[in-house]
Amino acid sequence: MNPAPDLFSYRKHWAHKFGTASELPVSRAEMDLLGWDSCDVVIVTGDAYVDHPSFGMAIIGRLLESQGFRVGIVAQPDWTSTADFQRLGPPNLFFGVTAGNMDSMVNRYTADRRPRSDDAYTPDAAPGRRPDRSVTVYAQRAREAFKGVPIVIGGIEASLRRIAHFDYWSETVRRSVLMDAKADLLLFGNAERAIVELAHRLARGEPIERIRDLRGTAFMSRGVPEGWNEIDSSQLAAPGRAHVHPNPYQVAPACPGGASPDRGAGVSPAETDVDGQDARPPRPARATTAVRLPSFEQVRADPVLYAHASRVFHLETNPGNARALVQAHGERDVWLNPPPIPLTGAELDRVYELPYSRRPHSSYGTARLPAWEMIRHSVNILRGCFGGCTFCSITEHEGRMIQSRSEDSILREIADIRDRAPGFTGTISDLGGPTANMWRLACRDRRIESACRRLSCVYPDICRNLNTDHEPLIQLYRKARAVPGIKRVLIASGLRYDLAVRSPAYIRELVMHHVGGYLKIAPEHTEAGPLSKMMKPGIGAYDRFKELFDRASREAGKEQYLIPYFISAHPGTTDEDMLNLALWLKRNGFRLDQVQAFLPTPLALASAMYHSERNPLKRVTRNSERVPVVRGQRQRRLHKAFLRYHDPENWPLLRQALKDMGRADLIGNGKRHLVPSFQPVGTGGVPESRQRSRITPPSAERARTASAKPSGPRRPRSSG
Repeated sequence: MNPAPDLFSYRKHWAHKFGTASELPVSRAEMDLLGWDSCDVVIVTGDAYVDHPSFGMAIIGRLLESQGFRVGIVAQPDWTSTADFQRLGPPNLFFGVTAGNMDSMVNRYTADRRPRSDDAYTPDAAPGRRPDRSVTVYAQRAREAFKGVPIVIGGIEASLRRIAHFDYWSETVRRSVLMDAKADLLLFGNAERAIVELAHRLARGEPIERIRDLRGTAFMSRGVPEGWNEIDSSQLAAPGRAHVHPNPYQVAPACPGGASPDRGAGVSPAETDVDGQDARPPRPARATTAVRLPSFEQVRADPVLYAHASRVFHLETNPGNARALVQAHGERDVWLNPPPIPLTGAELDRVYELPYSRRPHSSYGTARLPAWEMIRHSVNILRGCFGGCTFCSITEHEGRMIQSRSEDSILREIADIRDRAPGFTGTISDLGGPTANMWRLACRDRRIESACRRLSCVYPDICRNLNTDHEPLIQLYRKARAVPGIKRVLIASGLRYDLAVRSPAYIRELVMHHVGGYLKIAPEHTEAGPLSKMMKPGIGAYDRFKELFDRASREAGKEQYLIPYFISAHPGTTDEDMLNLALWLKRNGFRLDQVQAFLPTPLALASAMYHSERNPLKRVTRNSERVPVVRGQRQRRLHKAFLRYHDPENWPLLRQALKDMGRADLIGNGKRHLVPSFQPVGTGGVPESRQRSRITPPSAERARTASAKPSGPRRPRSSG
């Protein structure tokens, strides 16, 4: 992987003389106070403007400001006209359009496709302040407002929709958002490198239609440029001899030291060799090679081709070896350059130490912003996740390589929160990121990391080349607690417990000092079938972690509980799997309050399974593994009902399902039964005149019910 220019090495744009704004302007009046006659960049976002490093628009805005550009914000504009898009005047360089921190469809609708009653990213949580598919709508309005101004789209919604993708809300395969938004350029992933270089090149007068070499960008083109080689990935059957049909899965030889990067999760041994011969024609240079995916029209018409394209796409996500991807949409191509080079620790430090005010824009007055209230006293210490969970969007957006901030930078931010954050009482609410305990964990050899094509570093087993030492994180926790004025540091980010069990000392440190009574972890399921499609560890890893957690809690003299989260209706899950999970929950005394139903997000591997009923974790052919999929609302309700077996509203549905499954033996009023035979009056949707009188459960059942622990706080929604 070639080094990228330092993010802060560019010569500043001339407008740096205006200095730093206390908050980026959202009106012409604020621009006038700053002495600006125009903005160089206007960011349009579906979220309320919060000047905090947990919000994408704030990071990009402050980063461009640090480069000398004048940046304005248009937050949650009225999309029914162009008036709000004209508020700051035409930007000199481009409009930057994002849906916000979440995909707008995930933000607006539940997994059952029902509109949500609130929006955590809107003042006072008011719903309906953003349109469906916000990136497309905003980009079109910006184009109408000022014709000729370049439109650049980005953020998680654009990242997840950069090629043809399955759209759960319409149950169709939609084309790239580039086509619908009619944007000039799409920036995917954490786009700091691309946005900075783009702004400087546009400021020098380079036309945006000629900027085609930025990593982490996508654009519309016609054909493959001269000097490039193209690999066709559209064959579904096993490729023939290498010199006849280039294999789209072909990878580099074994890594230095004898470790093969290709073996393991997601890449079968058969894919590391085509015909068993050593004599192969020389491969074209990866830097000038593009892999042609099946076209939009093909994947829309053929779910098997869609699954194949999804597999190829995910095998080309390592910045160290990814090739460009090309996908035809009609007569034009969507061209994806390789993913961006991850930021160095020093660059990440400077990004997170830009002069954020750490609060919502003053124009919101006393309005509540739930998303900000949740994270305002938290600190991001890393980016990325090498877990590769198939239902999660982190892979497609932030990538698998961990980018860690330095210890000193993290401690400085903690002190900054103490000194400047409104309402701070001494508790840091979280020290984490996508995964709490991946800070400073990475491949032991950068050469191996750059050549690796595994889809997960921890599935089916933890890679032997992965550094799993938690000692630096333990020291960070201790130093964070020692910052003067800090009373407590909590860990609220998700924990990868199969890594944590490698370090009992880390679990003790966590339990003794950083758990506020409950610790949320996500085994997601207990059964091998769905877990294999999630790329999650077996329930044995959870059992081992719970043993260490309980032991450390006893040693600390604390009554603390694990709050496990589970997913219903995930591809690969059968009714029997959910029944077994319900029995496990009952045996372990869990009564879940909030449960998570599988929601297929664009580009995720699990979404490809849902749409195609094929398994893209293995080679996809017409005869490849079929994946059971839960589609109908009745079956989806049943799977959720198994997770909440204790809720009387679910008992009629569960009783009928148990009878249909031949498990009527689990219906009754004893300890061994899953659901009782009686129905409390006024529950279950059964008219009171037809209900039996309530039967008091046996004393043993009442005692078990009384001892069951509450399920803890609701799991935060995420696009994953």
